[in-house]
Amino acid sequence: MASQARELADKSIAPPGRRNLIINGAMTVAQRGTQTGHSSGYTLDRWNLYTNSAARFTVSQDSDVPSGQGFANSIKLDVTTADSSVAAGDYGAFRTLLEGQDLQHIRKGTSNAKELTLQFWIKSTVTGTYALELYDADNTRQVTKNYTVNSADTWEKKTITFPADTTGAFDDDNAVSLYIQFGFIQGSNFTSGTASGSWAGVTTANRYVGQVNAVNSTANNIYLTGVQLEVGSTATEFEHRSYGEELALCQRYYYEVDSKGIGGNYPAFMAFRYKSATNTYTGVLNHPIYMRTGPTVTFQTGMRVHLPGRVISAGTFAANLADERSVSISIFPTANWSDIIAAYPDGDGSNTKKIYVDAEL
Repeated sequence: MASQARELADKSIAPPGRRNLIINGAMTVAQRGTQTGHSSGYTLDRWNLYTNSAARFTVSQDSDVPSGQGFANSIKLDVTTADSSVAAGDYGAFRTLLEGQDLQHIRKGTSNAKELTLQFWIKSTVTGTYALELYDADNTRQVTKNYTVNSADTWEKKTITFPADTTGAFDDDNAVSLYIQFGFIQGSNFTSGTASGSWAGVTTANRYVGQVNAVNSTANNIYLTGVQLEVGSTATEFEHRSYGEELALCQRYYYEVDSKGIGGNYPAFMAFRYKSATNTYTGVLNHPIYMRTGPTVTFQTGMRVHLPGRVISAGTFAANLADERSVSISIFPTANWSDIIAAYPDGDGSNTKKIYVDAEL
């Protein structure tokens, strides 16, 4: 018993149970692939690029990682259009968004509120001071801590502990309650105040005090991996999850379906039945996992209607009755082939096309 107690007291040994509140902190899932000419929106799964700047980026999953730490992937921000003249209203951050119902054990807004500790690995071309913000969307409160990139183009591990907040509880729902935001460019509107390092109501000028401009040259890159947020003041060993588990967590928010399935011939995911009254084919797409909310469904430009044994029709597509479990999809061929009782989405003759299913925060 004494031996077990000593082991649990050793900070290098992680306690049992789920600890990391971040999904895809090891950057293993990248359903959207490489994003080019990017200024805002989701990139690698659960990671959002949030900017108002002249800068543009290519964002990709990369194999450049800190040596010997058990990571295989990082997120890479490659500056393709620089912003060397920062306007007052410019801003830019990597961020990930967390649901309130997953944060209740932090006990925020009570006398028993808990500290939070964030650890991560970063590699950046630009050295100097960076700002990292936790933003409470439910109560319009925030806290910012600074850290330093000491050596250019070198992996460095950072650990930051944020104080407990006894004001403002997180809502117990599936909406966004907490933003974790890694700044990389901020104008004077966001930097001209004072960063106290304590939770407070939002004062815009205090949010990213000290932030360097890390996107002032097209030679600049920023890499990030090993992001872990946990309750308490101690950073434990990074919680690695299997790819399958991480993918399932990500697909609660977003997934894609190719228009062609097994053997590249017909889609394996669904079939459509003909409704003669409306010259419509309808089918149900079942989600691989129960999604956060009823998703938005879009179809990649160029997708066509395949009527087996007869034609490829341009047609149109529509999604309706989407909920957390499934979505009804209708397809409308350009010609009425009433003797064909099934139809399928198809590519453009040389490429598969995708259906995008999005329930992101």
